[in-house]
Order: sequence, then C-alpha cells, then structure tokens
Amino acid sequence: MEALNARAERLGILNHRGRPIRFVPQSRLPSGIGYEAFISATGCVPTRENLHDFFNALIWLTFPNIKVRLNALQAAEIERAQAPTASGDAMAAGRGLVRDAATLFDENAALLVVRDPTLLDALREHRWEEVFLERRSDFSRDCAVQLFGHALMEKLVHPYNAITAHTWTVAAARDFFTWTPTAQAEWIDLEVAARLSDSLAPRDFTPMPILGVPGWWEGQDAAFYGDRAVFRPKRAR
Repeated sequence: MEALNARAERLGILNHRGRPIRFVPQSRLPSGIGYEAFISATGCVPTRENLHDFFNALIWLTFPNIKVRLNALQAAEIERAQAPTASGDAMAAGRGLVRDAATLFDENAALLVVRDPTLLDALREHRWEEVFLERRSDFSRDCAVQLFGHALMEKLVHPYNAITAHTWTVAAARDFFTWTPTAQAEWIDLEVAARLSDSLAPRDFTPMPILGVPGWWEGQDAAFYGDRAVFRPKRAR
C-alpha cells in the first residue's frame, strides 16, 4: 500500500472535492458509511489485500480522471437519494440508472478506441465473425482495447470464453495509433472522463466477449466465434 500511495502522491491525484487520493486499510471505512461516499468525503480508498482491490488501485493510478468522475457521479446520486423530501423524510429512492451504470463501468468496463466506425457498427449489431474473423486485420489496426473494470480483470486471472465486458466506445483521435502507450492512456483518461455525464445509463455500453479480441485467446477460428452461447446474436427489438 505504501508504494501505491507514493505513486498516487507523485501523480497528484485529487478527488472531486480536492482531497488527495490515498489507499487505506478496509478497517478505516466506518460502519454505516458507504464505500463511494467515504472516498468522496475523504479521498481515502478502502483497500483489502486481495487481487480485486489491487486491480482497483492500479486503475486509479492509470485512469485517475475517469475514477474521480465515476466517484463524483456515485456521490451525487447517493446525496440525492438521501436528501430530505418536503415532509422531512429521506427520499425512498432506489439506486437508479446512473449508479447502476457507474458501478458497471467501475467493475466491468473495457475501453474500446475505434478509428473505423464500420467496425463499431458491426460490434453493436453483434456481427462477431465479421469483426473478429473476417476483418481481423482491420480490428487490430483500427481498434485498441484497454481493460478498466477491476472485477473484469480479476475474472481474467482464470479466464473462460464467456467473460463479457461492458464496452465503452471512444472515437480515436486522428494520430492516436502513432502515440506511445502512456500517451494513449492519458488521452483516453481525459476523453472518457469528459464524456461521463450525469445521464449515464446501462444502455450506453456495448457487450463484448472480451476473449474474442484478436490475439487474446488461443484457437480463435470459425468454430470459436460460432459458439452462440458466448457470441450471442443481437436480440430482436
């Protein structure tokens, strides 16, 4: 944890209230206080000694602006749900679409940077064989996939075909594919954070079996992509 905090301090990561982000033991989270609300109020990220929280910390250090924005959205929704009504009682509100979508993003998102919009259209229509097999070289040239969700990363420690990411798509900047990996990550962080609005909803994601990405799994032949239990066709509306 000391190394994580040293890196966070060097990067100067602040939460949406201007408090420095620091990783603290889970025991620092007071009883009755929600995880996201605690991060919002203090800048402290409760962290257990397991892979799930380790991956979460790495994402904080790699995409800090996205993480700060997601926490701000979560905190705003929590405050809204707890705000008193005209009668003086707290609102009887559920989690709501924004909180659900922010949680999906935080736990299970992959960031897909796309230069060719026809590939994105095919992905959204679940034309898996076209994207991953017939146009394999196009995908490798015109798309970049960055893992974001720490639960998704934990699943991939013991991978299986059906692992599916909630994919957030980004139109690539003109020179994106000529940049260094560090420059690409920094651009994605700023670009995505700027687009995360307070109308975020689960419908904003595109499902993608993550091990279908070319080169991410062995045996990616026609039979692999033809497995309808994994590469499911688009549901009729």
